[in-house]
Amino acid sequence: MQHGPVVRRRKLGAELRALRTSAGITSGEAAGLVGWHQSKVSRIETGTSGAKPADVRLLLDAYGVDDPRLRDLLAALAGSEDPGGRHHWWHAYRGVLPPAYRDFISLESQAGAMRTLETTVVPGLLQTPEYARAVTRAAVDGEPEDRLDTLVEVRLTRQDVLRSEQPLTLHAVLDEAVLRREVGGPGVMARQLARLVEAARLPHVRLQVLPFSAGAHIGVTGPFVIFSFSNTSDLDVVVLDHLTSSVYLDRKEDLEAYSGAFDALVTHALSPEDSLDYIAATAAGA
Repeated sequence: MQHGPVVRRRKLGAELRALRTSAGITSGEAAGLVGWHQSKVSRIETGTSGAKPADVRLLLDAYGVDDPRLRDLLAALAGSEDPGGRHHWWHAYRGVLPPAYRDFISLESQAGAMRTLETTVVPGLLQTPEYARAVTRAAVDGEPEDRLDTLVEVRLTRQDVLRSEQPLTLHAVLDEAVLRREVGGPGVMARQLARLVEAARLPHVRLQVLPFSAGAHIGVTGPFVIFSFSNTSDLDVVVLDHLTSSVYLDRKEDLEAYSGAFDALVTHALSPEDSLDYIAATAAGA
C-alpha cells in the first residue's frame, strides 16, 4: 500500500520505460537525446525521483509518442499540469484541499473509467449541491462557512468529468443504505434520489443497487474506487479512502482482487434497469 505520489511516480516511470523500450532506445541514448545524464532517466523510470511535466514531454518527444491523451495522462501523473504548462482547475484550491484529495481529483480527471462501490453516501460525482453540502458539513464539522462553500464548489466542479466531450464512464454499485440514509432531510434526499434516476439514464453512467436482501457480501469491508485509463491498463489503480488519508493500490494482484470483488458485487446487485425502478420507488416512499 502506498500513498498517491509514490504510486504515481512508479506508474509514470514504468510507462516511460515501456515506451522507451518500444521505441528501441536505450536509457543512455534517451539521456543523450534530451541532454541529461543517464542516471536521471534511470531514477525517473524506477520511480526513485519524480519528473516534471516538461521532463515527461521531452522524453515523449524523443520516443515519438504523439497520442495526445496519453501525453496528457503522463503529464498529469508527473505534476498536474497540462501539456501547455497550465495548472489544472484544482490548483486554485491548493490552500484548501489536502494533497491526497488533489491526487484523487487529478486521477479522476484523467481516467477513462471509474468503478466504485459506495456503502454510505451517494458518489460525489452524482451528488446534488444541497446533498453535497450536508455530507461535507458532517465531514468537516466546525469549519467556517466559507471553507464549507469552497469544498462544496470543488465537489460540484469535479462533476464536469461526466459532462465533457469524452466523459468518464462511471459504473457505481450502491449499497441500499446509500438510498435509505436520510442526508440533509426528506426534501434533500428526495431530490438526490431523483438526481440518481436522471444520471442513470446517461449512456456513460451505470448504477446498480445492492439490496439489503443480498445479505453479507464482499463489499462489507468498505467502499473503494478503481480508476482505469483508456490508454493503458498498466496505469489502473485502486483507491481506498480513510478519514485522514487515501491509500493507493497498484500491484497486479491488488487490481485483480478488487476487480474480481467488483464483478462479484455486480452479480449480486440488481440489474441497472431494476435498480432504476428501485431508486424511483425508494424516492416515492415505497
